[in-house]
Amino acid sequence: MGLEGLVMSWSRAFHVPIPLRDGRMLRTLRDAGEYIQELPRATHERPEWRAAAEMLIAAVEGSGPLMFAEIAVRKAVNAGKPVPEPTPRRKPKK
Repeated sequence: MGLEGLVMSWSRAFHVPIPLRDGRMLRTLRDAGEYIQELPRATHERPEWRAAAEMLIAAVEGSGPLMFAEIAVRKAVNAGKPVPEPTPRRKPKK
């Protein structure tokens, strides 16, 4: 089977948009790719961003799941942020 039927698309949307600190949202693979290209070189070279870029390309080329790209970008965007405290669970009433 050849690759002629493979549709490569940067327009594929993430399941849940990824919010950025400046209020913008990354909604598609293209949005994330353009955002990564805009990053300063030192940031762009950090391991979390390199992994995100690799996952984006794999998703576009069809050799990796969209979900992996979404997770990698989300992790890179949130790198360095404190982990939120888990919401305490309420015990069910008897």
